[in-house]
Amino acid sequence: MVSPQEFQQQPCFVISIAANMVGLHAQTLRYYERVGLIWPSRSVGRQRLYSQADIERLRRIKTFTEDMGMNLAGAEVALKLVERVEELELQVETLETELLRISQLNTARRRRRI
Repeated sequence: MVSPQEFQQQPCFVISIAANMVGLHAQTLRYYERVGLIWPSRSVGRQRLYSQADIERLRRIKTFTEDMGMNLAGAEVALKLVERVEELELQVETLETELLRISQLNTARRRRRI
């Protein structure tokens, strides 16, 4: 069975479908790839294939440029910041889980002493 994280990364949408999903032209997606904002996978026949994670990234780029009025350089910086925040949130979750585990171990040790 495929995990949700693996599913997010599986390339499965051709460029026309990906462009339609985010409301952009296929040529815009090609341009974003050329300037390094997106990195779609390629099929054996060299056809671009976009994952669900790529689609989400494209939606963010569209939000930054169309809704927030950023240029592509600003959108790139914003994307990096969003990705960094997401990484830090995962680290916080991991640390909270570890802290809870240690706290439970300490509680169990104290109970054994009593």
